[in-house]
Amino acid sequence: MDALNAPDKLDHLDKLAPQLTPRGHLLATAQDDAPPLAPQVRQELHDAFALGSGHGLLLLGTRLVGQALPPAWAWWRAVATRYVTALCAVPENARIELDTPDAAAFDALIADLPPMTGAEYVTAEGLAELWNEMDAALKQELAAAGLPLQAFLKSRHPAWNLVGRVHFNLAENRKDPEAPFAFLATYTARLSAHGSAQHQPLSQALAEFSGGKSRAQLLSLLLPVQRAAEHCGWLREMVEAGDIYHPLRWTALDAFRFLSDLPQLEAAGIIVRTPKVWKAGKPLRPVVKASVGTRPPSLLGQDALLDFSMQVCLDGEDLNDAEIEALLQRGDGLQFIRGRWVEVDHKAIGRLLARFKAIEAAAENGLPFAQAMRLLAGASLDESGQPLDADWSELAAGPWLADTLAGLRRPEGLAQVDPGPELQATLRPYQQAGVRWLYLLTRLGLGACLADDMGLGKTIQVLALLLVLKRENAGPQRPSLLVAPASLLANWAAEAERFAPGLRLLVAHPSAMLPADFKALDAARLEDVDLVITSYGSLLRQPVLQDFDWRLAVIDEAQAIKNPGAKQTRQVKNIKAQSRIALTGTPVENRLSDLWSIFDFTHPGLLGTDKVFARFTRRLAAAEHFGPLRALVQPYILRRLKTDKRVISDLPDKTELKAWCLLSPVQAALYQQSVRDLSDALEDAEGIGRKGVVLSFLMRFKQICNHPSQWLGDGAWKAPDSGKFARLKELAEVIAAKQEKVLVFTQFRETTEPLAAFLGSIFGREGLVLHGGTPVAKRRELVRRFQEDEQTPFFVLSLKAGGAGLNLTAASHVIHFDRWWNPAVENQATDRAFRIGQQRNVLVHKFICRGTVEDRIDQLIESKQQLVRDVLEGGAELLLTEMSDRELLDLVRLDIHAAQEN
Repeated sequence: MDALNAPDKLDHLDKLAPQLTPRGHLLATAQDDAPPLAPQVRQELHDAFALGSGHGLLLLGTRLVGQALPPAWAWWRAVATRYVTALCAVPENARIELDTPDAAAFDALIADLPPMTGAEYVTAEGLAELWNEMDAALKQELAAAGLPLQAFLKSRHPAWNLVGRVHFNLAENRKDPEAPFAFLATYTARLSAHGSAQHQPLSQALAEFSGGKSRAQLLSLLLPVQRAAEHCGWLREMVEAGDIYHPLRWTALDAFRFLSDLPQLEAAGIIVRTPKVWKAGKPLRPVVKASVGTRPPSLLGQDALLDFSMQVCLDGEDLNDAEIEALLQRGDGLQFIRGRWVEVDHKAIGRLLARFKAIEAAAENGLPFAQAMRLLAGASLDESGQPLDADWSELAAGPWLADTLAGLRRPEGLAQVDPGPELQATLRPYQQAGVRWLYLLTRLGLGACLADDMGLGKTIQVLALLLVLKRENAGPQRPSLLVAPASLLANWAAEAERFAPGLRLLVAHPSAMLPADFKALDAARLEDVDLVITSYGSLLRQPVLQDFDWRLAVIDEAQAIKNPGAKQTRQVKNIKAQSRIALTGTPVENRLSDLWSIFDFTHPGLLGTDKVFARFTRRLAAAEHFGPLRALVQPYILRRLKTDKRVISDLPDKTELKAWCLLSPVQAALYQQSVRDLSDALEDAEGIGRKGVVLSFLMRFKQICNHPSQWLGDGAWKAPDSGKFARLKELAEVIAAKQEKVLVFTQFRETTEPLAAFLGSIFGREGLVLHGGTPVAKRRELVRRFQEDEQTPFFVLSLKAGGAGLNLTAASHVIHFDRWWNPAVENQATDRAFRIGQQRNVLVHKFICRGTVEDRIDQLIESKQQLVRDVLEGGAELLLTEMSDRELLDLVRLDIHAAQEN
């Protein structure tokens, strides 16, 4: 919270928003895109959350009840009011011991979770921990206030002043046909020895609290009744006549009037009890029920047409036409049908019948898939914006569609699919489930968004899927297209060669083929392969990639299309394919605009146009109810987290990834000039002088690969001038979105500050820097802050200073910005994060510039040639000085096609 409380941040607190951290802590942080708050509210939230999550939630659940709040804050308030509501049931002066709600109760809240930072970390277990934090905060605040519980709640907000526990009891009396209901008012007198409430007729209160000080207790007990009587005329008449203290015979009309005012009674603090045979405390209601997707459609995909049927049901039983007609003719109220009391609203039922009949008529040949999914989710995108009335209607998936959606929501239960021996790897259980999920969607002709955490293996799941599709179609089949940032093309090619060497691969990019061959690329060449890999930039420049009809279209780092108006986004969405898959490691559900743009690629039309979607989400925000949107998109998003216990137990402790980087034009020019300079310098160099020349040039190449300004010494450090800075930005944005922490190692002290400044602009807050000049005493404080402060997102360290003696297990990512060319030194630095005490999977990203000396040294290390094995402990540079001029120049020469995106 240090950064938040700093004076220069206070001006931005009108943009205060909730943020749940990976450790489950709820914070109030300044976020530029958050809705503004009233000044007093934002200050109270800021001050309360500065004390801790429990204090902040108590503020939301007590003082801020009734306040207009943005959806994310309103949702956390709903969590807090569950706690405060439980407090209200604690008898005066009794010990406060609340039961934590079960997981099902928390899951019901989570189903309506709006977009917010950290939404992916909201779990039933985490909410239970926050419930305990509210317990601890309450004890502190009660002690500080010096008030009993009820007085404390009253001081926070009058709505919580439920001093009495009055019960209004409604029962059926079938022996009296003229008055088939009975009414009795009771109150909770005291707790029994077993802790259960003991009820007495309200008339008993007149005798028990008859005089003296007890008179005040009686008035306090009756306060909720008086409050409710202000809004309910029938109750006011009963109070004035004294009938509230006696059992009463009620007609069906009396009972219906009572039921109609339940919200006012409960809001006043009266506990209402209805017949036990009534579900959820209310009489049965006839329901207009529709079913969609009873049988498989004749055509799969976005254009599928699903069957639709409707009927009127009562407790699962269909009513006949005569019963429906009679029900509508008798008007509103309670009707006795088939031996049960039934509540009827003939206008609501009539509207639903008309609406479903209109849908049925329009869907004579079948209901469009997107419309069916929106109806099932309760996500109306039409102009009226009127969702189905859930109290009087039920829209269910038929057997075929229900089974399909169940498989999408629980892929671990799907039937196995086998990529065969062509997959040169063993998939982990969660990866097998991911392949089965992708296969089901592609077989249905639908899109998918695979949003697994970075490092969980999205690449190998897609490769396995391609092998499955190739295996089930032994004959010729259409190739698939994969579009990725240019910096990731080499990763994809290497992973395909390693895990799926049987796939015929074509990298359609100038870094992998001659410019003339790329320009001449035609459909005939594409048909000879299984997978074409290209970059977003090349997709714009090569029309044949747009015109071809692909089996699958896969986009990696799908956040690249989050801007709907960008030319790149429009081109990607024009790709022709039977199914589309989006891969992303960032939480797509945290930003609605990103979610819409990705789904406009994977499932065109499902979320409507951007304007229709914006209107729809505004309605959801106004109603503080995001369940329909989540229900609509959830089957098509598969997101697994490294923190998930079902996943983390199956992960290796450390995963090392190569992060391939391209050179900027400035870097490429400087590098080529340096190769020519080295060639000239070697002509006159010999002996010890030659070693010095070689070492100095190797250092120059490293510096140019990092950033031109490091070699030039001009102090500019412009981000666009470095391919490594571009790759760092891509990684850091994902890490920031996940609220994870990262260590960035460099062997150059002069690089640490520019890296820290650049990362600060991405994370939106400052990180830490440690190098050889950092005093030892300060190092301990920096380590403590990185380990304990969740708001410190990154730590930039020089390799020698940070490579030993530090324990930095708070980081889940390690980036080697430049290579030491000594695996032992790099591993020692990596182990600052991966060591005893680490409880999360560590991803290690090693930056390598394609087509440069960094690339070739990496190849030497990977090939385990004797050259490298001999010098691992002494430094590869020393042996490189013994190479011949030709060998050395071959090592450092620039492969311009591999190094740049043309």
